[in-house]
Amino acid sequence: LQGQTHLNSMATQITIDQLNKDQIKSFSDFLLSYNKLSELCFIDCVNEFTGRTVSDKEDKCALNCMEKFLKMNQRISQRFQEFQMLANENAIAAAQKLSGK
Repeated sequence: LQGQTHLNSMATQITIDQLNKDQIKSFSDFLLSYNKLSELCFIDCVNEFTGRTVSDKEDKCALNCMEKFLKMNQRISQRFQEFQMLANENAIAAAQKLSGK
Protein backbone atom coordinates (compact mmCIF):
# COMPACT_ATOMS: atom_id res chain seq x y z
CA LEU A 1 0.00 0.00 0.00
CA GLN A 2 2.82 2.37 0.85
CA GLY A 3 4.59 1.53 -2.44
CA GLN A 4 1.39 2.23 -4.39
CA THR A 5 1.01 5.60 -2.66
CA HIS A 6 4.62 6.44 -3.53
CA LEU A 7 4.04 5.48 -7.19
CA ASN A 8 0.89 7.60 -7.35
CA SER A 9 2.80 10.52 -5.83
CA MET A 10 5.60 10.12 -8.38
CA ALA A 11 3.11 9.94 -11.26
CA THR A 12 1.36 13.07 -10.00
CA GLN A 13 4.69 14.88 -9.70
CA ILE A 14 5.69 13.87 -13.24
CA THR A 15 2.34 15.15 -14.54
CA ILE A 16 2.76 18.45 -12.67
CA ASP A 17 6.35 18.80 -13.91
CA GLN A 18 5.24 18.20 -17.51
CA LEU A 19 2.37 20.66 -17.11
CA ASN A 20 4.81 23.27 -15.78
CA LYS A 21 7.18 22.63 -18.70
CA ASP A 22 4.28 22.96 -21.15
CA GLN A 23 3.14 26.20 -19.51
CA ILE A 24 6.67 27.60 -19.56
CA LYS A 25 7.06 26.65 -23.23
CA SER A 26 3.70 28.19 -24.08
CA PHE A 27 4.55 31.42 -22.25
CA SER A 28 7.98 31.51 -23.88
CA ASP A 29 6.37 31.14 -27.32
CA PHE A 30 3.95 33.95 -26.46
CA LEU A 31 6.81 36.24 -25.42
CA LEU A 32 8.73 35.50 -28.62
CA SER A 33 5.68 36.39 -30.72
CA TYR A 34 5.03 39.52 -28.69
CA ASN A 35 8.64 40.67 -29.01
CA LYS A 36 8.65 39.97 -32.75
CA LEU A 37 5.40 41.91 -33.18
CA SER A 38 6.71 44.82 -31.12
CA GLU A 39 9.95 44.98 -33.07
CA LEU A 40 8.32 44.75 -36.50
CA CYS A 41 5.66 47.34 -35.77
CA PHE A 42 8.12 49.70 -34.08
CA ILE A 43 10.50 49.55 -37.05
CA ASP A 44 7.65 50.10 -39.52
CA CYS A 45 5.72 52.77 -37.65
CA VAL A 46 7.99 54.88 -35.46
CA ASN A 47 10.11 57.31 -37.45
CA GLU A 48 10.10 60.48 -35.37
CA PHE A 49 12.15 60.61 -32.17
CA THR A 50 12.14 64.35 -31.47
CA GLY A 51 8.98 64.40 -29.33
CA ARG A 52 7.78 62.66 -26.21
CA THR A 53 4.38 61.67 -27.57
CA VAL A 54 3.26 59.16 -30.14
CA SER A 55 1.73 60.82 -33.18
CA ASP A 56 -1.71 59.86 -34.48
CA LYS A 57 -0.05 58.51 -37.62
CA GLU A 58 2.30 56.29 -35.57
CA ASP A 59 -0.56 55.15 -33.36
CA LYS A 60 -2.76 54.17 -36.32
CA CYS A 61 0.17 52.46 -38.04
CA ALA A 62 0.98 50.44 -34.91
CA LEU A 63 -2.65 49.35 -34.51
CA ASN A 64 -2.90 48.33 -38.17
CA CYS A 65 0.41 46.48 -37.92
CA MET A 66 -0.74 44.61 -34.82
CA GLU A 67 -4.08 43.68 -36.37
CA LYS A 68 -2.41 42.39 -39.54
CA PHE A 69 0.11 40.37 -37.55
CA LEU A 70 -2.59 38.81 -35.38
CA LYS A 71 -4.82 38.02 -38.37
CA MET A 72 -1.88 36.46 -40.19
CA ASN A 73 -1.04 34.40 -37.12
CA GLN A 74 -4.66 33.27 -36.84
CA ARG A 75 -4.82 32.26 -40.53
CA ILE A 76 -1.58 30.31 -40.29
CA SER A 77 -2.87 28.51 -37.18
CA GLN A 78 -6.14 27.66 -38.93
CA ARG A 79 -4.33 26.31 -41.99
CA PHE A 80 -2.00 24.28 -39.80
CA GLN A 81 -4.98 22.78 -37.94
CA GLU A 82 -6.68 21.95 -41.24
CA PHE A 83 -3.48 20.31 -42.47
CA GLN A 84 -3.15 18.31 -39.24
CA MET A 85 -6.77 17.14 -39.43
CA LEU A 86 -6.29 16.05 -43.05
CA ALA A 87 -3.04 14.26 -42.17
CA ASN A 88 -4.79 12.48 -39.28
CA GLU A 89 -7.69 11.44 -41.51
CA ASN A 90 -5.24 10.10 -44.10
CA ALA A 91 -3.33 8.18 -41.42
CA ILE A 92 -6.56 6.65 -40.11
CA ALA A 93 -7.65 5.70 -43.63
CA ALA A 94 -4.25 4.12 -44.33
CA ALA A 95 -4.40 2.18 -41.06
CA GLN A 96 -7.90 0.96 -41.87
CA LYS A 97 -6.74 -0.19 -45.32
CA LEU A 98 -3.86 -2.11 -43.77
CA SER A 99 -6.04 -3.75 -41.13
CA GLY A 100 -8.69 -4.58 -43.74
CA LYS A 101 -6.25 -6.49 -45.96
